Amino acid sequence: MSTPNEQDRLRGASGGANGDAQPSQDVADLQAALAAAEARALESRDLYMRALAEMENIRKRASRDIEQAHKYAVDRFANDLIAVKDSLELGLQAAGDVQTLRAGTEATLKQLANAFEKNGLTEIDPLGQPFNPEHHEAMAMQPSTEHVPDSVTQVVQKGYLLNGRLLRPARVIVAKAP
Repeated sequence: MSTPNEQDRLRGASGGANGDAQPSQDVADLQAALAAAEARALESRDLYMRALAEMENIRKRASRDIEQAHKYAVDRFANDLIAVKDSLELGLQAAGDVQTLRAGTEATLKQLANAFEKNGLTEIDPLGQPFNPEHHEAMAMQPSTEHVPDSVTQVVQKGYLLNGRLLRPARVIVAKAP
């Protein structure tokens, strides 16, 4: 049982004596607001799920593109090397006299150099240049009065850069003061 004060308080909260119409209107308004909020929530969930699916598709597409790039990264270079191999095979078939073989070998070497150049492969031939430890590997130091100290006197093996990045250092012999 509630006390008269509690009843007055409840009546005041519900709108007084004629509060029967007010609570049902408040409930209807709240139900309408709830329905609108649920609709917005469903719409937001749908947008979220679509964005999530789109992100997953982008991730899969990027992964597939990267895989293809790794798989076929040397495609252009390989095509250039096929031409060099064909030239070498023709040279072996036609190897009769030394002059023809030499001319064929020189043409093949020129073709290989062109393939290297087209694909960003640069030769390092540092003969006579100062020793550079970033691009050269000293195999030995040799006393010399003819060459400037710390300069390359002999190239044992040429080095290579691929698009500016060191692929293999040039192996060299470096001059030192006698």
